Amino acid sequence: MKPIQLFISLLFIVQSLSAQEHWNALRITDYNNQNQTNTWIDFVKTVEISSVPSKAVAKIACDSKYWLWINGELVVFEGQLKRGPTPRDTYYDEVDLAPNLKPGKNTIAVLVWYFGKEGFSHKSSGQAGLVFQCEELGIKSDKSWLSRLDNGFEQTNSLYPNFRLPESNIRFDARKGNFEWVKPEAKKNDFKNAIVVGGAESSPWNNLVKRPTPLWKDYGMKEYVTMPTLPFISKGDTIVCRLPYNAQITPYFRIESKSGMEIGIRTDHYFGGGPQNVRAEYVTSEGIQEYESLGWMNGHQVCYYFPKGVKVLDLKYRETGFNTEFTGSFSCNDAFYNKLWKKALRTLYVTMRDTYMDCPDRERSQWWGDMVNESGESFYALSPSSASITKKGMLELINWQREDGVIFSPIPAGNWNVELPEQMLASIGYYGFWNYYLNTGDKETIKKVYDGVKRYLNVWQLDKNGILVHREGDWYWGDWGTNIDKQGLYNAWYYLALKSYRNMSELLGNTSEVLKTEASMVLLRKAFNEQLWNGREYRSAGYKDDTDDRLQSLAVVAGLADAEKYPIIYNILQTKKYASPYMEKYVVEALFKMGYGVYGLDRLKERFSKMVNDTVSTTLYEGWGIGPDGFGGGSSNHAWSGGGLTILSQYVCGLSPLTAAWKTFKVKPMLGGLKYAETGNQTVSGEIHVKIEETVSSYKLDVKVPDGCSAIICIPDKYKVIDIAGKNIFNIKPKKNLQASFNGIEQGYNCFSVKSGLFQFVAR
Repeated sequence: MKPIQLFISLLFIVQSLSAQEHWNALRITDYNNQNQTNTWIDFVKTVEISSVPSKAVAKIACDSKYWLWINGELVVFEGQLKRGPTPRDTYYDEVDLAPNLKPGKNTIAVLVWYFGKEGFSHKSSGQAGLVFQCEELGIKSDKSWLSRLDNGFEQTNSLYPNFRLPESNIRFDARKGNFEWVKPEAKKNDFKNAIVVGGAESSPWNNLVKRPTPLWKDYGMKEYVTMPTLPFISKGDTIVCRLPYNAQITPYFRIESKSGMEIGIRTDHYFGGGPQNVRAEYVTSEGIQEYESLGWMNGHQVCYYFPKGVKVLDLKYRETGFNTEFTGSFSCNDAFYNKLWKKALRTLYVTMRDTYMDCPDRERSQWWGDMVNESGESFYALSPSSASITKKGMLELINWQREDGVIFSPIPAGNWNVELPEQMLASIGYYGFWNYYLNTGDKETIKKVYDGVKRYLNVWQLDKNGILVHREGDWYWGDWGTNIDKQGLYNAWYYLALKSYRNMSELLGNTSEVLKTEASMVLLRKAFNEQLWNGREYRSAGYKDDTDDRLQSLAVVAGLADAEKYPIIYNILQTKKYASPYMEKYVVEALFKMGYGVYGLDRLKERFSKMVNDTVSTTLYEGWGIGPDGFGGGSSNHAWSGGGLTILSQYVCGLSPLTAAWKTFKVKPMLGGLKYAETGNQTVSGEIHVKIEETVSSYKLDVKVPDGCSAIICIPDKYKVIDIAGKNIFNIKPKKNLQASFNGIEQGYNCFSVKSGLFQFVAR
């Protein structure tokens, strides 16, 4: 063997050993496991320690979900992300066990739920099992662990959850099982040694990728807002308990019953969005018993069916959700917009878990058109931890890229690989990937997705006229509703994707791609206006229906329409109202960009009044109505409808980042007829807050700029006298230079640069 070959061989061996040392745990399962759909397996391990270490980080992976107890105390409620980070691989969790350990014997109990079927949000490995490794305690999953199939869990009869959901209904028969086994003192007579089915990273689980998002936030057991007086003896009725808002919950009860009585549990969203979703059943044992159904549901009401004679002692629910804080805020002098912002926030939160979801009942799927709007909302409403779910989605989108360069969603996916070109262009575009970078400054993630973005853009070609070659992808979708000029919209989305790619190329120092992309954008902008603008409207060749308000708006938002066209487009948007709640965000944004903020807010109120004023639903609809009056099934909790939240914070209050991670940001309020508005949030660079008050003769603006940041403050130049309280303030002149440096700060404003601190501008 030649020296270089020997070196390479030794290097490979060292790398292999390092990988084995990283994961010395084995993948285990129960001897009786047949990898059937909806399988539940109990695992137990007892370890003795002389003292509790300061840290004891366990690395845990399973297919598909797990619950962890230490010494009988619940430590993790529903661990593990749905599979997978790529079409082949699996996520794993890290959990610090130290706070729950004690000197002496410690019992670790893990309940694993194996979905065992595909879905729009999960790729099944085909093998149920567990990997558990804690180096500080010297624990690894192997045949010394005890296991058993948990026969208390069973299949329900039909109706089963619709094909989009990998989860099954949960049925538990308390005559055949209980949860006593998690306690240290419980006898383990029916447990046997687990069997080893492979190494931690052997096929079909393959690479174990660290979970990029935090474990769920567990709000603990809560009381319902309304429910019957306890205790009571059921007459065989369905008991309806109201939640304070649409939430992700697991229902709980404590009862006294004779054996063999069947209890049913579902929420009022069991048919949310059309088809059947998840529900639960419980078969009683004899006597007093309590039960929490572990599969989360969502809705406004939990409906329990208790057979006649069952004595109900207690009813509660556990709320869990994505681990982020509601740090953002908005208020103004119009109660409608305050309610819209809050409903949008509630809708956003209930559509976050393993991924961003279109809805938490019908699909639980990461559609990227929805996700672009959702991620944009999160930067104004939630703490910085929420950005991790966007990062996860970006990496997954590119990791699942097809060999032909096409990207598709929803992903992760077990039974889907269909491209919706419009949503894919939006995802990699200025409002998708680039907006993530602008708000986080996460250059490393941009590096990881960059080549995939380039590959997808290369899928698209321009025709002899300089606009996109007609390409429908797998699903020629543009929006819900009618009068959709899809080809025109695709060109506008493509331009926004080029804009994003141009910025990524500049960020990564790829000058040749910057120049090439800028040239393409110039040509496309010219061709777009030559081919699609007919002097009265934007309309693509071959489109025969009524003028599409979406296309006019997206042309403005993308920067394809020049200011001379604004009055014409404004007139169109006063009469054409075809956009769904998803695309309405871009319609209203276009109105603000053109300077028609008053009508922008009026249109927002007109179009969203039904769902905002709905006194039953705390969330926003998928379409303009529910059921037959909606689109695509008409779910009542679709965060793609929450674009108004972004509009109110970003345009009405004028708060937006100019450079990455909010190191420099703009404050350019456009009150749109309001007299008072304020907003703020905890960004990655610190807390930012803006408050504006305007009267007939005066204008007051308060702003908080965090340490290490600076802001460009824009005051309408109709005010001739400006008093400023604060230090490090510089009037910016000339404005042309300002526009060159900070795109989007228009004429008609006096602009000031301020560094960190609290500032007040009073103009008159």
